[in-house]
This record gives sequence, C-alpha cells and structure tokens, in this order.
Amino acid sequence: MKFTAEQIASLLGGEIVGDKNVVVSSLCKIEQGTQNAMSFLSNPKYEHYIYDTQASVVIVNKDFVPEKEVKTTMIKVDDAYACFAKVLDLYNEFLLNKTGISSLSFISKTATMGQDAYVGEFAFIGEGVKMGKNVKIYPHAYVGDNVVIGDNVTLFSGARIYHLCVIGNGCVINSGAIIGADGFGYAPLEDGSFKKIAQIGNVVLEDNVEIGANTTIDRATMGSTLIKKGVKLDNLIQVAHNVIIDENTVIAAQTGLAGSTKIGKNCFIGGQVGFSGHITIGNNVKIGAQSGIMSNVKDDSSLFGYPAWEARSYMKSYSAFRKLPALLEKIDALEKKIKLLENK
Repeated sequence: MKFTAEQIASLLGGEIVGDKNVVVSSLCKIEQGTQNAMSFLSNPKYEHYIYDTQASVVIVNKDFVPEKEVKTTMIKVDDAYACFAKVLDLYNEFLLNKTGISSLSFISKTATMGQDAYVGEFAFIGEGVKMGKNVKIYPHAYVGDNVVIGDNVTLFSGARIYHLCVIGNGCVINSGAIIGADGFGYAPLEDGSFKKIAQIGNVVLEDNVEIGANTTIDRATMGSTLIKKGVKLDNLIQVAHNVIIDENTVIAAQTGLAGSTKIGKNCFIGGQVGFSGHITIGNNVKIGAQSGIMSNVKDDSSLFGYPAWEARSYMKSYSAFRKLPALLEKIDALEKKIKLLENK
C-alpha cells in the first residue's frame, strides 16, 4: 500500500504543509517514526516528538502551531485523532481484503455462499451452510452443518462455529473462539455419577458482534444463547448456555457468565468478573474488575468488590480497611489510658 501525502490529504479533507508528493507505505507511533511511515499528533504531551520524528507524514490538528521547524510533512485536519483512526480502519481493511477459495479447503456441495468470499487453506464448511456476501473464512476455521452466516463476516484462523448456530452481519470472530460448544448440563444420579443432558439449542450472534480470541459461547440446552447486536466480547471469556447479553454491552477478558444469566444493554463489565447463574443485570450497569455478582442488579448501578456492592460504598469501606492496623493501635492506646484513669 503506497499513497502520497496529497492523496491522504484529499481523503481526509486536510491541508498539506510540506512535500505533497512524499510517499507513505506504513503507519507508526510518532516517537517510533520511520521513513515512508505516517503518524499523528493530538496530545500536546507528545508535541516534542514532532520536531525529531523520522515519520514522513504526521497528521495534526488545524490549530497546531509549531514552536520550531518541523521537517516532516504535516496534514492539518479538524481532529487528528479521529482522522488517524479512519486511516487505521482503511489500512486494516486493505490488509484483510482477501478473496478466493483455496483448493486446500473443504466446502460441502450443499453449502452456499455469496459474492467475494474468501476461504483459506484447510478451512472446513459443512453441510447446508448458508453464507452471505464478502465472508472471509481464514485457514483452519471450522463451520459446522447448517450454520447461517450473514454478510461481511470474518472468521479468523482456528475459529470454530458448531452446527445450527447463526452469525449476523458484520460479525468478527477471532482465532480460537468457539461458538456453540455444549453447555455444562449434567443430571446427578443416585450412585453419585452424572448423566449428560443433551444440548439441542444453538447460539445466535446478532449484527456487528465481535468475539475475542479463545472466548467460548455455549449452545443453549433448548432455544438460543443470544448475543445481541453491537456486543463486544474480549479474549478468554466464558459464556454459558442460555445466557442473553443485550445490545452494545462490552465485557473484558476472563469474565465468566453462568447459565441463564441475562445482561442488559450498554453495560461495561471489567475483567475477571464472575456471574452466578439465573440472575438479571439491568441496563447501563458498570462492574469493576474481579467483582463477584451473585444476585440481580438494577439499572444504572455501579458495582465493585466480592461479593460486589455499590462502588462508592465499597471504596469508602476499603479505605477504612486499609487503615485498620493504625486504628487498632489507637484503640489499644486508648484502652490503656482508660485503664490508667480507672485505677486512679
């Protein structure tokens, strides 16, 4: 990928200060700039780097006024951070713009796919699979029988989609993620052993869901484990059978959700949070990392701790807890003074 500063400025609606013909072929941090790379400056704390950076082009805000000579070519825009994010998206789209069907892949004769599909080496696509337009299946990915995949979906290498699952438009499933493995369902028997309960449901991902690497989402015992549109799941998350996660909720790594938990809309959930099963979490809830959630949570709550409770109360209590050794010393000293007074 090679673009001139003039082409980039035209794309971003920016003004060039410097050489309009300089060529850019990569992106970089401003403090790690190299020739033919492009960076950005939006935070004033990083301004000193622009005077020495080796980057060929730097995107800056229109109100940026250098204190001394800038050798690199600048592109002045209304919002440097937002414009660089746009460039990152385009660059990533270019890198991932793969098409074609590898002769080393396996695609069932009963599977159907839309235009501009990419299926990499050793990928497997089972019986009755239906795929939309611009679907990208990277090498070693697995798509089980009768899976439905929408438009503009990407399955990275090693992702696994079990039978009957449904993947909406614009979803991204990263390497090692498993969608539709059996839920953890067993019935205890009189002799102390356990009988497996068949998990005959599926997993449904609505549109624009992103699933992190090595995250697992179990299929429902009956019905669907449901991840609604816009949900973003980090790496290494466990979602148990019949869980429902509502729209635009974001969950960080190593969180575990037990069976039939319901998470509301627009929630922010930190890493390593544990949820008991069969509870309901409201909308707009914020939960701090490593919290333990054992009961229902109301809308707009902010929780922290194990077991989790109201965040401000927890922090006040934690502040007092840290002072306990000093408080105990004071209490001991006061007790000694009281005894001395009582003996007089």
